Amino acid sequence: GINAEYGKQWYQRRVREAVVSTQSTGDEWDACLLHSYTLRQQLQMTRQELSYALYQHDAACRVIARQDKEVNAAREALATLKPQAAIAVQQPVEPQVAPTAGRMEPMEVDSNEKQQPIGLSEDVMQSLQATHVKLTSLRRKRGKELPEGVAVPSQIKQYEPVSSHPGLHSASTPGILCLDLLPNTKRTVTGGADKNIVLFGKEEEKIVCTLKGHTKKVTSVVAHPNEKAIVSASPDAQIRIWDIDSESCRHVMRVHDGPVTGLSLHPTGDYVLSSSTDQHWAFSDIHTGKLLCKVADQSVSHGLTCCQFHPDGLIFGTGTSDSLVKIWDFKEQKSAANFPSHSGPISALAFSENGYYLATSADDEVVKLWDLRKLKNFKTITLEDKYTVKSLTFDNSGHYLAVAGPDVRVYQISKQCDLIQTWKAHTQDATSVKFGPNVDYLASVSNDRTLKFYSSSSSA
Repeated sequence: GINAEYGKQWYQRRVREAVVSTQSTGDEWDACLLHSYTLRQQLQMTRQELSYALYQHDAACRVIARQDKEVNAAREALATLKPQAAIAVQQPVEPQVAPTAGRMEPMEVDSNEKQQPIGLSEDVMQSLQATHVKLTSLRRKRGKELPEGVAVPSQIKQYEPVSSHPGLHSASTPGILCLDLLPNTKRTVTGGADKNIVLFGKEEEKIVCTLKGHTKKVTSVVAHPNEKAIVSASPDAQIRIWDIDSESCRHVMRVHDGPVTGLSLHPTGDYVLSSSTDQHWAFSDIHTGKLLCKVADQSVSHGLTCCQFHPDGLIFGTGTSDSLVKIWDFKEQKSAANFPSHSGPISALAFSENGYYLATSADDEVVKLWDLRKLKNFKTITLEDKYTVKSLTFDNSGHYLAVAGPDVRVYQISKQCDLIQTWKAHTQDATSVKFGPNVDYLASVSNDRTLKFYSSSSSA
């Protein structure tokens, strides 16, 4: 009986323990479910807060980007307007005077109609012939040695980039496409992809003025050697004559049916030669804005890519998109010689100032030098693989040739055509390069939107 009573008590105790354990497990389960529910609610709230924060961050980034763009535009406008305001304050207003011969008045003439040639008068031809005789006589008096005062190769080897100016043209449409130096001044004129022309002072290190009028990028600029004038061209098929003093356009000439691809000022300073993809070259008076003659090359069916007057002014060269270089007799208005040894569109050509040599380039990674006295190629400079020449220019002595492309380099003109110096200062292809007077310095522009000057560090 005692064992039965003990067994009963043991069983009851076990039942009570099981009931207590079951209740405890249920409580723990309920607590776990409640905690899980609370965590889910917190996770949902966190997700909503994160989504809202990401939306705010994206909106803030867009606001910052828009403000950065506005700041850059304001800085460009300030860089353009500040120098002009300073000039306006410094210069007194001059009374207007009656127009005089040879002076370009600040009045734009644009009929918006394509011009028709009026022909070459006897006076024009006599002027060209007289200039040719005079310049030929002066050229013959030049010696073959390097003129006194011109930098020698050992000096050019010491040249290095001494200044860089990135704020000339718009950052929103980057790229400076052409360059020229104003004679007898330390000023440069540049044309950009932003459709603007900028006159920059090397010594002042600031923009002198900005000329606006082209409706497409400016691909050619030429500074007048004797007058305060600039000639510019663009794929908008316009040639514009600018007056620097009044900062205005004097003439808008529409002499081509397609983009203007090249400009060259005649040695008289009165006429400009232009080339175009319409397969024509044109000869115009910069003082009257009139088209004098326009000639097409009937032997080819490709557009012209560049043009350049010979220093004597009665012959000139043109390049075509099918790799042909032609020398033209201006008086006869006919081709006098062909140089067909390139492959690819002609990218640049330049006559040496002594009148002896012609340098040409195309999309074939070579620069060819031609002796115009013998009409033969006497040197071919082979460049690196994928080297695209954008510009060629001789110095005033005819002893140095500068090449612009992936880098800027200078060669000495001789039988060997030795490479003197190479500069890789630009971050993108250089589009144009020019020599300063007596090769005291060089200037180059690039698609990286900078104008750079090269000289010895001691003369910088």
